[in-house]
Amino acid sequence: METTVLRPPRKKRVRDLAPLGRRVRELRKQAGLTLQMLSEATGLAQSSLSKIENSQMSPTYEAIVSLAQGLCIDVAQLFDDGGKSLPLGRRSITRSGLGATHETEQYIYQMLHTDLSQRRLISLKTIIKARSPEEFDRPLAHSGEEFIYVLSGSLKVHLEHYEPFDLAEGDSCYFDSTMAHACVSTSEVDAEVLWVCTNSVPDPR
Repeated sequence: METTVLRPPRKKRVRDLAPLGRRVRELRKQAGLTLQMLSEATGLAQSSLSKIENSQMSPTYEAIVSLAQGLCIDVAQLFDDGGKSLPLGRRSITRSGLGATHETEQYIYQMLHTDLSQRRLISLKTIIKARSPEEFDRPLAHSGEEFIYVLSGSLKVHLEHYEPFDLAEGDSCYFDSTMAHACVSTSEVDAEVLWVCTNSVPDPR
């Protein structure tokens, strides 16, 4: 007689969105902005901003960039309230696994070196969860340039104006962030990459 083995359902990952939501609300109030004013400054809907502040929505990297620009801060300040801005000799070390984590439906970002503000580069160690471009509401696009280096696994990069292309462990690519883009894992396990983006440093005035 054939025996059927029942496997327990996969445990769903619980994302802690509260720290980012609280930080966005804190920075908005410090700037003296209402949700409507921040919506006008960022191009994000008031309903989306409210969900982000109340930890009901995990913003994409594109939305994070828009929030930083609308609040006249850099991206690092959304993840660390003690960012240092020193004119010379700056240094930051992020120990393995200790970066600030932000998870979306498609990616798990580990934000590196968030203790420094006014940086020209945003560096992230990223796990690519997405397996199909259809998992994105729309491909991301924002100002700047990006560099991706594959640490493990393999992925396919979907890039506006180009045919999709594959990257394997040790491969890298560099592209203009204003082109709509999306990455999906093609290996058995989720691909892991070092992802570096240029940062729009706000005017200090």
